[in-house]
Amino acid sequence: MIDALVVNALLTMMVFIVLVMVGQRNLFAVVILGGIYSFLMATALVALDAVDVAMTEASVGAGISTVLLLGALYLTRGDEAKPMRHSTIPLIVSVAVGAALVYGSLGLPAFSDPNAPIQTHVAPRYLKETLSATGVPNAVTSVLASYRGYDTLGETTVVFTAGAGVIALLRRRRRIREDEER
Repeated sequence: MIDALVVNALLTMMVFIVLVMVGQRNLFAVVILGGIYSFLMATALVALDAVDVAMTEASVGAGISTVLLLGALYLTRGDEAKPMRHSTIPLIVSVAVGAALVYGSLGLPAFSDPNAPIQTHVAPRYLKETLSATGVPNAVTSVLASYRGYDTLGETTVVFTAGAGVIALLRRRRRIREDEER
């Protein structure tokens, strides 16, 4: 009961943050609000007992992404975006995608439903076969390191590549600016 109240409060704050972000034209404010949104998402994931995903969201979403975006703003001296003339089309597309996602989630089983397919098929298999299949006695470690190992490697590769790309672009831009000043 209290967990549902906390999660709903966090989701309400996240909706409020998104609505404030939509009205912003100052890029610094958008980056800071994005970091706050990501932190609220990490907190909601902790309340849902997904601590491993929450740690990733906090470190990547609220941490490194915010730092990289603030660094990019500093190096490019960008602080304000020009208003869009026809902003209704992106708004309509965003609302349609959001409505489709909400509609799609209506068919999902209730949260922590013991008769959900994941509780009757997947979880028992992991708990019974994890030691013999992977040699790791801890089921959570087994799933993250063995079953989801390639997924984790892919996520790490994407984050590393994005960071390296941002650094390369910002270095090139700084080098061009220094050449122009000479």
